Amino acid sequence: MNETIRAREVRLIDEVGGQLGIVSLREALRIATEKELDLVNVAPTAKPPVCRIMDYGKFKYEQSKKEKEARKNQKVIEIKEIRMTPNIEEHDFQTKVKAATKFLQEGDKVKAAVRFRGREITHPGIGQAVLEKLAQELEPYGILERAPRLEGRSMIIILNPRHSAEKTS
Repeated sequence: MNETIRAREVRLIDEVGGQLGIVSLREALRIATEKELDLVNVAPTAKPPVCRIMDYGKFKYEQSKKEKEARKNQKVIEIKEIRMTPNIEEHDFQTKVKAATKFLQEGDKVKAAVRFRGREITHPGIGQAVLEKLAQELEPYGILERAPRLEGRSMIIILNPRHSAEKTS
């Protein structure tokens, strides 16, 4: 910016976007100071470097406002976890389904885990059946992202919310 630019000649663009051609750095700085604006190097790798006459403070302010607006409009997808055991009772299972449904409707991913304790690990098929039943119950609200997979003493599935998965595909 301004005096920190280290090139002899620059391609100059005025404040409205018009090309002023290739001029010396001294001439470009003189034009910028006459208009009470800054000379900003927008393409330093070009031959010759491209410089633009602009109000740098105003430019940075508008850029930060755009970034803040973009952050405000984006939804951060969280992963909510639901834990169960392989021998879960029906009412408890329905409670977990209701919680997972709420999470999926809010747009969050759901990680459902069946935790094996003690010798339950010798029957992974029971845990897999519980997770498949959960995925089937949540079919209208979420899409299975990852099939049941054993990780340590837990078997895990991940469900994506249906509306966000349909937007991306």
